[in-house]
Amino acid sequence: MILRQTRTDIKENLRQFQERVDVAAQRAGRDPKEVKLVAVTKGVEPDRIREAAMAGVEVVGESRVQEALPKTHSLGKEVTWHFIGHLQTNKVKQMMGVFELIHSVDSLRLAHEISRWAERSGVCQPVLIQVNLSREGSKSGLAPEEMKPVLQEMAGLQGITVRGLMTIPPLSDDAEASRVYFRRLRVLAAEVSRWGFSGVTMGELSMGMSGDFEVAIEEGATWVRLGTAIFGPRRDR
Repeated sequence: MILRQTRTDIKENLRQFQERVDVAAQRAGRDPKEVKLVAVTKGVEPDRIREAAMAGVEVVGESRVQEALPKTHSLGKEVTWHFIGHLQTNKVKQMMGVFELIHSVDSLRLAHEISRWAERSGVCQPVLIQVNLSREGSKSGLAPEEMKPVLQEMAGLQGITVRGLMTIPPLSDDAEASRVYFRRLRVLAAEVSRWGFSGVTMGELSMGMSGDFEVAIEEGATWVRLGTAIFGPRRDR
């Protein structure tokens, strides 16, 4: 469902976001340029996405294939498209050649399906592995102890390349509550790197949303996924 946006100054929101990125990165001794924005556009009208692109947004993230595809047809290459939501295997075919990065590969079965359709389409699809560090039943993702055998098999798939990890911490009003999960993801990525699987690199960590992205940056995020902080609150039509 597309939601009507309350009017908010996207350009000003982006300016404030970058200021906060700069401060958080400096606290962690990082280069702010290492941190990239995925503007989350679930429920955002195409005209607002175009407005965001004109204000400087380069990458947008969609979480529902059925909502995303009409937008990609409308906007094309005005922005770069990432997929950040739970992905069903029966939707994979439609996605090939559309999304530059899939953040949410959460099973070996899904990885095989992406690889199969990518090979048929003549592409190699970059993906991130979603890790369920909080072990919440409501969240998708691999458990940490599943990572080694799953990634070992993924390394043999010709249609995908694993670029890093993604996680979603438990919902909390306290940004600091997310820190332990972001730190665990960074530590896990370092461990995966030591395994040395072919086609598996850990250069990207997708973690942090509007309420906790500064903590995520301090813990090593390279992609932060923000919706409300960029587009403002949404309301039903």
